[in-house]
Amino acid sequence: MLEGVQSDHAIEVVWEGGKRYRGGMPGGPTIVMDGDRTAGPSPVDSLLISLGTCSAIDVVEILEKRRTPASSLKVHLEFSRAPSPPRRLTEVRAHFTVATASEANHVERALELSFEKYCSVASSLAPDTQLTWTLEIQSPAVAD
Repeated sequence: MLEGVQSDHAIEVVWEGGKRYRGGMPGGPTIVMDGDRTAGPSPVDSLLISLGTCSAIDVVEILEKRRTPASSLKVHLEFSRAPSPPRRLTEVRAHFTVATASEANHVERALELSFEKYCSVASSLAPDTQLTWTLEIQSPAVAD
């Protein structure tokens, strides 16, 4: 039996040949992952995309609740991996560029809350994976 609160949906992954796999909820939207990085991002790239997306969702929602919504948000992720198998992530550095009228300390707090409390992807990484972030705030009019 699974521990914790069981999800109300399962995920299915289907091999499409080579190092390509398609995954998602059965009958729902899917994504392609490719170990060769030709038809889609690799599994590790996808994990990093998930981390960036998870934290970005938190930041956008927190800023909306403060009534200082972001007009754009971009996350640039750099990372290090262990030199030998399983070559897990050892460090992730996330640089957030957020266009908002919110004060810097509020955006910084949103990032802290995401990484320390809300982002389930960050919390699912090995406890010794170093996660750090930096922030650049742009005026909403300067948004990319």
